[in-house]
Order: sequence, then C-alpha cells, then structure tokens
Amino acid sequence: MRFEIPADKKLVHESIIPIRWGDMDAMGHVNNTIYFRYFEIVRLDWFYSIGAAADPAAGSGPVIVNAFCSFLRQLEYPGEVKARMYVANPGRSSFDTYVTLERTDEPGVIYAEGGAMTVWTDYAARKSAPIPDALRALIA
Repeated sequence: MRFEIPADKKLVHESIIPIRWGDMDAMGHVNNTIYFRYFEIVRLDWFYSIGAAADPAAGSGPVIVNAFCSFLRQLEYPGEVKARMYVANPGRSSFDTYVTLERTDEPGVIYAEGGAMTVWTDYAARKSAPIPDALRALIA
C-alpha cells in the first residue's frame, strides 16, 4: 500500500542530511529504518528552529502518534539528502507533517515520501493539549 501525501500542504522547513556509510545495509543501499531517521531529523530541526522542540520541563510539546513512508527509489552512499517538511490539517491539538526526500545531486527526483501525525501533548497529564497560538500561526 502506498500512502500519498496531499497536494494541499505548506512547506515549512528544509534540511540537508549527509548519507553516512553506516546508513547502508548489507544490500548496499540505505536501510529502510534510516528513512524514518531522516524524517525525524528534518522534523526536529524545524521544531528547534521555531522554539517548539519537546521539552519535558516546559510541560507540553509534540509527540508523534503514527508514521509512514513510501520508498520510491534506493538511496545510496555517498551523497546528501534534501529533506523537505510540510504541514497540513491543523486541528485543536494535532497536525500532519509530511516529508519528501531527494538527493541534492538529483534535484526534483523524489526518493521517498512520508509523514506523521503530530499531537501537542501535556506531558504530565499524558493527554493531548491545544496547539499553542504561535505554532498554530505557523502551520495555518
């Protein structure tokens, strides 16, 4: 089953991620688990850049409740990945994030695309909480 990312989304961040030798598996391509790591890297880069990273001391922050990836082409070492992160569908406490991965030496050729639902969470209560106004303004 291939998940499609929606056309109606907002680009919020880009990161360049080096492909490491250790990212490859015995088949000579980047292991499928690493694609999720690349998604995590761009998502965390964005959260830190806007001051919304997970911080238990702050009392609330983002939690990923599901994730998916459609593997379209094999990434291989050496090289760099351009990860583009998008947001869509903001609700009271959640929003969707989507990521596309392409090699920097092949602009526009998508190697993988995926996403995750992010829920703003009250860490102490272990329950969803309203998305802060400043974050909502960025994802609206």
